[in-house]
Amino acid sequence: MIHLTESAQNAIRSAIAGAGAGAPLEGLRIAVDSGGCAGFKYMMGLAAAPEPEDEVIESGDVKVFVDRASLPLLWGTTVDFVIGLQNSGFTFDNPQAKSSCSCGKSFG
Repeated sequence: MIHLTESAQNAIRSAIAGAGAGAPLEGLRIAVDSGGCAGFKYMMGLAAAPEPEDEVIESGDVKVFVDRASLPLLWGTTVDFVIGLQNSGFTFDNPQAKSSCSCGKSFG
């Protein structure tokens, strides 16, 4: 299971609403890819629909699409959206990560 905080849900709703014209967006796709400073990196983007191999997770009224290969690496993760003086963005509290880099976007 992946959990989105209320702040993350609000940020995703705002991003979907602000995306403008084009294909209607249905949710957020989160994936893990090789790379980054610690071995794996988080990938995120708005999506119009799930891919055939995606698991669909609902957090509140927000849908999250995760491919089956990434799901074990994300199991139990809490995604938050923080607003700070110098930067704002999504953060990941991932119990599967044994290490992470200082940017918070990569883990091992």
